[in-house]
Parts: sequence; structure tokens; C-alpha cells
Amino acid sequence: MATVALQNISKSFDDTQVLNNINLSIEDREFIVFVGPSGCGKTTLLRIIAGLEEASEGQIIIDGEDVSSAHPVDRGISMVFQSYALYPHLSVFENIAFPLRVAKVPEAELNQRVEHAANILQLTNRLQHKPGQLSGGQRQRVAIGRSIVRNPKVFLFDEPLSNLDAALRGDMRVELASLHQDLNATMIYVTHDQVEAMTMADKIVVINGGNVEQFGTPMELYHHPETQFVAGFIGQPNMNFISSTRTASTATNCSIKADGIGALTLPVSSCVGKEGDSLCLGIRPEDLSLTSSGQGFEMQVKVLERLGGSAIAYGTINSQVSGEQSFKAVLPGDVQVSPGQHIHLQVNPDKCHLFTSQGDAMHRLKAEV
Repeated sequence: MATVALQNISKSFDDTQVLNNINLSIEDREFIVFVGPSGCGKTTLLRIIAGLEEASEGQIIIDGEDVSSAHPVDRGISMVFQSYALYPHLSVFENIAFPLRVAKVPEAELNQRVEHAANILQLTNRLQHKPGQLSGGQRQRVAIGRSIVRNPKVFLFDEPLSNLDAALRGDMRVELASLHQDLNATMIYVTHDQVEAMTMADKIVVINGGNVEQFGTPMELYHHPETQFVAGFIGQPNMNFISSTRTASTATNCSIKADGIGALTLPVSSCVGKEGDSLCLGIRPEDLSLTSSGQGFEMQVKVLERLGGSAIAYGTINSQVSGEQSFKAVLPGDVQVSPGQHIHLQVNPDKCHLFTSQGDAMHRLKAEV
């Protein structure tokens, strides 16, 4: 078993509060991703789990044992850093074997564990190479191999792919997901890239300003964001937010007038309030569809990114508040649209999101799961 429980974790540096009463329960063999903007506290939280930072308050429980005061070596964890931190004068074999030599592991066992890790990471034919002879992805695999040989209870990853180019990051995401399946281990991964979080995680922890905004599966966060922050952070391209006014509501729906879009009735179960309240309508760019002139609402395209199977239109819609409001729409890849052109879009109310003026989500009745 390799469960991790964070109980009332807070951290401050002098007068600066970095983490605020974090409570999380991570199950055995889960792949958990901490995601959030730079400075939100996600790396600090990972370092507290690792024992590299001391929490101001709270407890770290690993496999039922309180390790809050334990030395990092005694916590049963292994950490892979953003920097590969390899020894350039040592071979791949010796870089992977280094923690075992420090622990004075017998040579026969050392060889077996290094060869096992190299086989998992497809590094067997690189064991005698030096780090300077490897690609960036291979170097990162060596750093991961150095963690594997320690047989930790929990693997910790601190933005390990941020130094790689885009294509290699995509390849390494697949490799890490496969590695998780092969090792069947508990992994906690930190990133600011929500694409990494969505594609690899069993569950995602969205952190904002030292607080946990939401903890759930990728699809729960995508379809059922609990706050406007989560809705805007999860999804690529990110969600459109439109100023709106409540016109009527019942126990099962809320009617609004959305700036630049018009009247909509959304199926929500928590539409408490009164007529005239300010609300925020959220529309994912991929939930829009082209329609004929005179229907839907109008968008002027400023930039069109063609991605092959799809195209992303960036432009504006007419706003009574600001005159123009930025807007995005995902269109078919072969769409015949040019910058400067006006297009008409249709929105499906069942797929829209609605938020209060405080940024809290109103729960939808007909959301996908």
C-alpha cells in the first residue's frame, strides 16, 4: 500500500502565506497531478511531502504513518526534479546506480535493480553512454531510473518535462503514463500545464493562491468545474466568459441575457437569486457550431489557427458593455473562413456553464459525464 494523506497543511514564509489548510487523500497506485498557475503553491506542497520543506502546520501521513518530522530518506519517497541533475562524468549505469551505491547495496542486487529499471525505461543499450551522448528525453528517463531503483512507496515529479520541446513532451507524457501502469505505483506530479494534467492524471488537484479549488478526475473538472477559475484553467483553448444578467429562474433552469449573445435558458439546479443579478456565462470553444447568417450570434474572426483536424478562430463579438469582447471558437479543420470575416455561431445551452458574481458554479442538470 502507498496511500498519502495531507491533513491541514499550511505553509508560510515569514508574513507570506503560501498554503492554506490543505486536506487531500491520495489512494494507493493513483496518479495525482497538482496543477495551477506559477506561484500557486503546488511545488511547495510537493516539497513538503518530500520533506524538503517543513509545513508550518499539519501532518503528512504515508501508509498510515505520520512522517511529518521524518527525514526525506526515511519517508519512502523518491523525487524527480525539473533539472535532470545527472553526473556528466558517470555512465548511465552509474547515474542510475548512484543511490544504491550510497546505500551500500550488494553488487549483485545493484546490478539486478539497475538492469530492471533500464529495461522498463528502454535504456538497456545506453547504459555505457554518458549523459552528454543522450537526448533530453533519454536524460529524463535516466533521472526517473535513479528513482525506480530505490523502490519507493511514492514517486514525486516536479515539472519533469518543462525543459523538453513540445514534440518530446508529448512522447514523454505517453511514456510516463505507461510507466505508471508498469510500476503500479503511487505517483504525484506537479505541472503548470493543464494538458499534461488532463492526459496523465487519474485525479487532478487544481491549486490557486495556496488553496485547493477542486480535486477530481479530469472529466469531472472538465464537465463539472466548481468554480470559474477551474473552468477557465481546465480545457484548451480555455473557456469563453460572457457577462450576463438573470431574467428569470425556476428550480430547474435559469434564463439569462448574455452580452453579445442574447437570451438563453440553461438547465441548472442551483439558480438561487433574483431577476437582474449579474452572472457569468461560460462557453467552451469546442461546444460552438457554425450556423447560417441570421441565426445564432455573430463573431468577427481576427486570427485562424489551422491544426489539421480542427481550426481555432480567435476574434471578437459585439458587446454592449465594452464594444468588443474577445472570443474563441473551435471549427472544423477544413472550414472556409478567413481573418476579417464575420461568422455566425450557435451555442447549445445544455453544454454551457453558469457562475455567480463570486465565481461559484451553478450545477447543471444535463451535463455530460
